[in-house]
Amino acid sequence: MGMTISEKILAAHAGRERVEPGEIVMVQVDVNLANELSAALAIDEFLKIKGADRILNPSSAVFVPDHFTPNKDIATAKLVQRVRRFALDQNARWFEVGRAGIEHCVLPQHGIVGPGQVIIGGDSHTTTYGALGAFSTGVGSTDVAVAWAIGETWLRVPPSVKVTYHGRLRPWVTGKDLILYTIAKMTVDGATYMAMEFHGEALRGLPMAGRFTMANMSIEAGAKNGIFHVDDVTRDYLASVGHTRYTEYTSDPDAWYEKEVEIDAAAVEPQVAFPSLPENARPVSQAGTVEIDQVVIGTCTNGWIEDMREAAHVFRGRKVSPRVRCIIVPGSQEVQRQMVREGLMEIFMDAECIVSTSTCGPCIGGHMGVLGDYEKCVSTTNRNFVGRMGARTAEIYLVNPAVAAASAIAGRIAGPDEVLSASAVA
Repeated sequence: MGMTISEKILAAHAGRERVEPGEIVMVQVDVNLANELSAALAIDEFLKIKGADRILNPSSAVFVPDHFTPNKDIATAKLVQRVRRFALDQNARWFEVGRAGIEHCVLPQHGIVGPGQVIIGGDSHTTTYGALGAFSTGVGSTDVAVAWAIGETWLRVPPSVKVTYHGRLRPWVTGKDLILYTIAKMTVDGATYMAMEFHGEALRGLPMAGRFTMANMSIEAGAKNGIFHVDDVTRDYLASVGHTRYTEYTSDPDAWYEKEVEIDAAAVEPQVAFPSLPENARPVSQAGTVEIDQVVIGTCTNGWIEDMREAAHVFRGRKVSPRVRCIIVPGSQEVQRQMVREGLMEIFMDAECIVSTSTCGPCIGGHMGVLGDYEKCVSTTNRNFVGRMGARTAEIYLVNPAVAAASAIAGRIAGPDEVLSASAVA
C-alpha cells in the first residue's frame, strides 16, 4: 500500500522508508515558529532543559511578535522585550514591528516555508503552510522548546482524510467559503488529529490566498494539519518569494485514507458561519436580517493582497453604514505596501474604514477592535467562539472579504451582489 503526502514527508524527516498512521516518530524540524505569547512560555521551558543554553539550529527558529503587538500595555511590552532579547541573543530570526506583520503571512512572504518541510509553531493556525505542500502543525510551547534544544519533535502520524472539490466555483466564492462549507459538513471535530488533504478540479485555479485560508482553518475541523499538493500556482508563488530549493511529495494512488469527502463546489454559495462555531455555516442568501456593529477584514486568515482587492472592489465608490465601524487588518507590512501601490488604501479610507497595522489583536479580543456587550461583528477571521473577540455576549459571524465589505455597507449581513446591484439601480 502506498503513502499519503503527509506520511511521505514525515517518513523522510524521520529517516524512514515509510510510516503508518498511529505510529509515534521523531522527525527533524525545518522551521520552528513562535509568537510573543508562545515564545515566552517556551523560553521558560527551554531554560529548564539540562545543558540547553543555545538553540541548536538558530536559523530554523523564527520569532514573530503579532498577538499583542504593537504592545497594548506595559505587561505585554515587557513580555515582548524579554522574547526579543532571547531571540537576538540566540541569533534566531526576529521580525520586528514595521518589518513583518502577522506570523502566518510573514513566513510565506519571506520565503521561509515551502514544500516538503516539517514546520511546527506555537500557534494552532501554523497549519497555514500546508497550502505550500508542507507538513505544518501547531504544537505546545514545551514542544517548541524541546525542538530548539534538539532540532526534532515527536509526532503521532495522523491518518488522512481526502477532501475532493468537484466542479467550478461560483462568483464571489473563495477558499473561505469552501472551508466553511466543509467544516459545516464534517463538523468541528470531524477531522480530529487527521491530515486534511485537499483535492479536486475546483481548486486548480484557486489562488494561494484561498489555499492559505483553507489550510489555516483545517484546524477548525480538528485536523492535525491541512495540506495541498504542489502545482503551478504553488510554484509561481514560491518563485515570487525566492523559495526555489524544495522537494515535492505527492500521495500515491493506492494510499489509504481514514475517510473520503466529496463536495460539489459548484453548489457552494458565499457562506456565513453563525455564532458560535465555524460549523454553523449557511449561504449568505439564507442569513436573514442580522444588523451588525463592526466588521473586521483581514488578519492571518484573509489578510492577503487578493483579499484586500476583493474587499476594495465592493467598497469602491461606496461608504460604510453610519451605524457600523469597519477595521481593515492587512496580514503583513508587505500587503499594506501593496495596498498603497494599488490605491486600495485610498478606497478603504474613502469608504470610511480604518486601516490597522498588521496584528492579531481584533481576532483574539486583545486590542484594536475589541467587542462590547451584545455587539455583532462580521469578520473574516477564523474563529467565532464565545468571547473570542471581546465580550462573551458579543456575536461573531465568519465570512469572506466580499461579504464582509457588503455587510459593512448594508449595515447588516449581505452578499456583494445585493450591494452592487442596489448601487447600480440607484
